[in-house]
Amino acid sequence: MSKLRERVAESVAALRGVFGNPGLRRVEFAFAGSSIGLYANSIAVAVYAYGHGGAVAVGVFVFARLGISAAVAPLASSFADRYRQERVMLASDLMRVATVSASAVVVTVDGPALAVYVLATATTMLGTVYRPAESSLLPVLARTPEELTAANVSSSTLDSTGSFIGPSVGALLLAFGGTGLVFAVVAGAFAWSAWFIARVPSVERAPAAGDDADATDLTGLGGGIRAIRAEPRLRLLIALYAAQCFVAGAVGVLVVVTALDLLALGNAGVGVLEASSGVGSIVGAAAALAVVGHKRLAATFALGLVLWGGPFVLLAGVPTAVVAVVSLGVMGAGNTLVDISAITLLQRTAPSEVAGRVFGVVEGATIGALALGALAAPALISLVGVRGALVAVGAPLPVLALLTRNRLSRIDAGARVPDEQLAVVAGVPFLAVLPLQAREFLAARLEPVSLTAGETVFAEREPGDRFYILDRGAVEVVLPQGTKLEEAPAFFGEIALLRRIPRTATVRAATNGHVWALDRTSFLDAVGGHGRSRASAENVVVERLGVASVV
Repeated sequence: MSKLRERVAESVAALRGVFGNPGLRRVEFAFAGSSIGLYANSIAVAVYAYGHGGAVAVGVFVFARLGISAAVAPLASSFADRYRQERVMLASDLMRVATVSASAVVVTVDGPALAVYVLATATTMLGTVYRPAESSLLPVLARTPEELTAANVSSSTLDSTGSFIGPSVGALLLAFGGTGLVFAVVAGAFAWSAWFIARVPSVERAPAAGDDADATDLTGLGGGIRAIRAEPRLRLLIALYAAQCFVAGAVGVLVVVTALDLLALGNAGVGVLEASSGVGSIVGAAAALAVVGHKRLAATFALGLVLWGGPFVLLAGVPTAVVAVVSLGVMGAGNTLVDISAITLLQRTAPSEVAGRVFGVVEGATIGALALGALAAPALISLVGVRGALVAVGAPLPVLALLTRNRLSRIDAGARVPDEQLAVVAGVPFLAVLPLQAREFLAARLEPVSLTAGETVFAEREPGDRFYILDRGAVEVVLPQGTKLEEAPAFFGEIALLRRIPRTATVRAATNGHVWALDRTSFLDAVGGHGRSRASAENVVVERLGVASVV
C-alpha cells in the first residue's frame, strides 16, 4: 500500500510539473478545446447523416470521410517534422474554424447535404496533422520521462473530458438548437485551441527533419515507414492500435443504432451513451495516474484492449439502457488506458528525427481502421442484426490481447527508460540543457566501459572517436605541463570531437573505475544541433584550454 501511495504521489507531482511547464500547460489547454470541438462535431455530423439516410448513410459517410483522411494523414504529418509543431497545430486550428463555420452557415440556410459532407470531410482532413504534431511536440517540451508520461496522461484525461463534454453539449444543443448551433460552438472550441497554441513559448530543438532529403520525398512517408520496418515493437503496437480503432469506427455507428433503434432512446440518447463513454474515460484517466513512471506500459495497453472490446459482448446479451451506459463507461476507461500506454510507448520507441512521420503513419493507419470499422458496422447489422454486430465487434480485441501477451511483455522490456544512463547524461552541464528526446537518445547509446588502474583510455595525438563520462573512480590527465587528477563525476574527450583535432592529452585510469562512452557521431549530432548545448560545450573547451587541461 505504501508503494502505491508513493507511486500516486510521484504521479501527482509529475502532473503538477506538466502544468508548471508553460509550454506543456498551453498545449494541454489547447488540446482540451480541440478535443471538445472534435467530439461535438462528430455527434452533429453523425446525427445529421442519420437524418438524411439512416445507418447506411452514417456508415458510408464516415467511411468516406475517414478513408480520405487516412490517405492524407501521412503526407500532412510530414509537416510536423519539417516545421515547428506548434505552428502546424495553429494552422490546423485556424483552418478548422473556417470549415466548421461554413458548415454552420450551410445548415442554417438549409443548404445541400453534400456541402455539409464535403466540409465535414475537410474538417477531419485538416485535423489529421494536429495529433501527430502534438505527439511529437510533447517530448520536446517535457523535461523528464515522468513529465512526458504525465503529459500523455493529462492529454488523455482532457480528451476523455472532451469526449464527455463534447457529446453532452452536442446533445443539449441538438435538442434545443439543431446542428447549425452545434457547428457554431465547435468553431469556437477550435478558436480556443488556436489561441493557446499561438502562445506556446519557443523552445530550441534539433534541426527540422525537413532539412534532409528524406523529409521532402513525394509522400513524406519515407523516414517513418523505414523506422517502422526496422522496429518490430512499432509494428506490433501500430497493428494492435489500428485493431482497436477498427472497433472504435464500428462503435461510432453502433452507438447511434443502439440508441435509436435497439433501445429507442432518441437523438439525445446518442449523446447520453457517448457521454457515458466520456465519463468512463475520465475514471480511466484517474486510474492511469499509476502508469506515470511505471515500467509495464504494454501490460496496461493489453488491459485497455480487453476493457475496450469486452463490454460490447455484455451489451449484446443484456440490451438495456443501464447496461449500455455501464458498458460504454467501461469501454471509455479501456480507451484511456490504450491511448496513454500506446502513445507513450510509441514516443519512446520512434526515432525523434522522424517522430512526426511515424505518428503520421499511425494517424493514417488508425483513421483508415476507423473508416473500415464504420463501413463494416452497417454490413454486420444487415447480416446478423444489432446484437450480433455487437458481439462480432466486441470479441476480437480481448482475443488479440491474449494471443500477443508474450510479445507485449517483450515490448515492456525494450521500452524501459535507461534511468541510470539518463542521470549520467544529466550530470554533464552541456548535455543537461538538451531536450528530453535528445537526452534519451544519448542515454540509449552510452556504452559501459570498466577501467583497471593504470589502463590508458586514450593517448595524445590519437584520433578523437568517443566522449567519456566518468561515474566511478579517478583518471589522470597527462599534459606537457604536468598531470592532473580527475575524480568521478567527471567527463573528458569533448575537445577533440568539437574542434575536430587529435587528442591533446593522454588519459589513464588512476584507480579501478567505470566510464560511459558515447560515439563521435551521436555526440556531435546532439550537441551541434542545439545552440545552448553547443555554446555551453564551447565554454568548457575555452575554460579547459585556458588552464591547459586539454583532452
